[in-house]
Amino acid sequence: SMLQNEVLLSFAFYSTILIIKMFVVAIITGQVRLRKKAFANPEDALRNGGLQFCRQDPDVERCRRAHRNDMENIFPFLFLGAIYSLLGPSPAVARIHFLTFCAGRIAHTTAYLLQLRAPTRSVAYSLAQLPCFSMALQILLATAPYW
Repeated sequence: SMLQNEVLLSFAFYSTILIIKMFVVAIITGQVRLRKKAFANPEDALRNGGLQFCRQDPDVERCRRAHRNDMENIFPFLFLGAIYSLLGPSPAVARIHFLTFCAGRIAHTTAYLLQLRAPTRSVAYSLAQLPCFSMALQILLATAPYW
């Protein structure tokens, strides 16, 4: 069962942390929309002061870019990590993969939302990509005989 698979449990832990992090970014986006009065939908603008507030705002767009970047990177991690976990990797090595990705993505979001000086965000992005490339390569090596 999954409860006896240390690697899957570790993967489940880090994946859930990342998904919660994405929920937090979505909540922040909504809060920034309210604070800046910049709504995507006319009905929301009307409820909050008028149609003139159906508009874009640089801070809201920054939150949206951070969220989109999460989807472009965390969703592939969820697939790669799940398959990688089934290959029977060393639990310690697997945990390093998952922790590195998770830490890199948290650092990336922090750098994005707090507008930290370049190249902080791109370094965090690159750090998080390393375990993904490693897992992808290991999956391809394990599955190549079956192509």
